[in-house]
Amino acid sequence: MNSFAKTLLVAALVGVVGMAFRVSWNALRDIANAVGADATAATLYPFVVDGLMALALVATLVLADRDRTFALRVLGTYTGASLVLNYVHGLVPDLHGRTIEWGQLADWDPANWALVLLATSLPVGSIYFGSDLVAKVLHHRPAPIPAADVNAEKSIETIMKRSRADLPVSTPEPDPPNVVVLPRPVPVGFLKSTLPAKPLPSIDPAPVVPIEQRTAVVESTRPRRATGRVPDVAKSTRPKRTPEQLLAEARAATADWPDAKLTGEGIRRAVRTSPQNARTLRDTLRAERGSGTQPEAVTA
Repeated sequence: MNSFAKTLLVAALVGVVGMAFRVSWNALRDIANAVGADATAATLYPFVVDGLMALALVATLVLADRDRTFALRVLGTYTGASLVLNYVHGLVPDLHGRTIEWGQLADWDPANWALVLLATSLPVGSIYFGSDLVAKVLHHRPAPIPAADVNAEKSIETIMKRSRADLPVSTPEPDPPNVVVLPRPVPVGFLKSTLPAKPLPSIDPAPVVPIEQRTAVVESTRPRRATGRVPDVAKSTRPKRTPEQLLAEARAATADWPDAKLTGEGIRRAVRTSPQNARTLRDTLRAERGSGTQPEAVTA
């Protein structure tokens, strides 16, 4: 729910409560006049009853445990008392025009005594219960939140703010390793003591074959592995250059180089050739610079 909706909801609640208080205020004012209150006291009497109900409701939202139970009891008691007085006001039409006898809220004396006691005791109860509720609210200290709960709330909030692609993905469990049980080694002495002694058979030495014959036999008997056709992607797209083309490219690339920079590695990187060709080009270019001539070709 956004802030505008919350503001609208609170405004609607305040309006409903205000209209309900106005209806109850009329009845409680007439009851106060009937029990002997003057005009000012009768006007303030509804604030004593219904005002304490609002205070108890706020205390219920703030307090906890036994204090909250106490606030709920105060709220229920004063709500019931206000309901009874409004009910009596509806049953006795003479209260509306203030023509009723002073202190007479019911025809039956026990009921009248109970109603007068209820109407006159509510202001005193508001002083006591209201002060107690305010003191409990002011001295209330919220219970500290454990660190584990705080971390759990933060982790839940972080996961909720993640996008779908960032959510953790369950990984499969790793396969158990293949454990191979090796046989236990048997001591050599145990074998000697348990096995009977047998003469070892004589082994004739293998004939010595010359290295040339062994190489020929290996080359003739070993099958050659088929390599297949090299794909076009793996082939080099650059055509093979002749020595004259390499020398021309090296001259153009090293025209403004000093003699100290004229090395085989630098030429190899400049013209992208093999190290052997680069050394040959280096010697040729150095010879040209030393003699002041330029040969037409070089043998790579």
